[in-house]
Amino acid sequence: MDRRNVLKVLLSGLVLSITPTLPVPVLAQSAPDFGLPTLPQERVHRIKMGGVEIIALHDGATRLPLSDRYVVNAPFAEVKKLASVQGLSTEYVELPFTAYLIVSGSRHILLDTGLGEFGSPRETTGKLTESLRLAGYEPEDIDTILISHFHADHISGLRNAAGNFVYPNATVWVPEPEYDYWMSDANRLAAPLQRKGAFEIARRVFLGMPEKMLRKFSPGIEVAPGIFSKAAYGHTPGHTIYEVRSGKSSFYYIADMINVPAFFATHPEWMVASDIDPERALEVRRQFLSMVEKTNPLVGGFHFPFPGVGHLEPEGAGYKFYPENQSN
Repeated sequence: MDRRNVLKVLLSGLVLSITPTLPVPVLAQSAPDFGLPTLPQERVHRIKMGGVEIIALHDGATRLPLSDRYVVNAPFAEVKKLASVQGLSTEYVELPFTAYLIVSGSRHILLDTGLGEFGSPRETTGKLTESLRLAGYEPEDIDTILISHFHADHISGLRNAAGNFVYPNATVWVPEPEYDYWMSDANRLAAPLQRKGAFEIARRVFLGMPEKMLRKFSPGIEVAPGIFSKAAYGHTPGHTIYEVRSGKSSFYYIADMINVPAFFATHPEWMVASDIDPERALEVRRQFLSMVEKTNPLVGGFHFPFPGVGHLEPEGAGYKFYPENQSN
């Protein structure tokens, strides 16, 4: 699938729901011109946590229409009012993309791979390998990649447009329920039209991947020393989050459990249209936030404002995200 169609897929899910199930360039042609996103001056953010280093790597950002189908269980007027109160656009959602590199001893473990060459606008997406190099690493240095789920903005960066593997020395760990869902012909045929493109993207990425490179696992296991996988199904059938532990400290990479926090942390009960099983996703989110309220770990989201990692603090009936480089 080429860049335009990848974007289309991402957009199908996103225009309906603002999710990365499709690619992003079609956006420029099928949606109003919202201008280019404003990228942060900082592209790399380092955090020491005990014996590990967490490095947030900016992959870019895009702007997608804020439609009445973004939040499926709240009045659109209420969604727009919240955007306005928070100083956000009421016409579009600015969607950032952030992956994370975990450096532990000689290990270099990448959490998700971004859009690669398949994002749009090209000026503001597909920045992950550039950010990686700014952090002092090459794609060849990555020995492990942990995938949260198979939406385009999380897996497209595994292979370039020529089909070559961007991280040739990495073992790619994928949740088995996620792999089984997206690689199933029966599921592809039965899927609603707006989701079918996501199946093509999964095939572009994973078909032909050498057996020695691909590792399927059941969530709940330790996937690397000090890194534990945890089932967080709902957004997709195999959506998985990762807890990095060092001493008594933890960092949770929650991928798309919470979409843009200005909306979905403020109102944890709101459901984003990109969730395949929104009720299950809601229950997972509630359980996670209950734990966060008690333990206050570092949390990183894929669509959180850069640096993407920080703390979720109770505020009103919901939560507020405080980036690690700010204080509450």
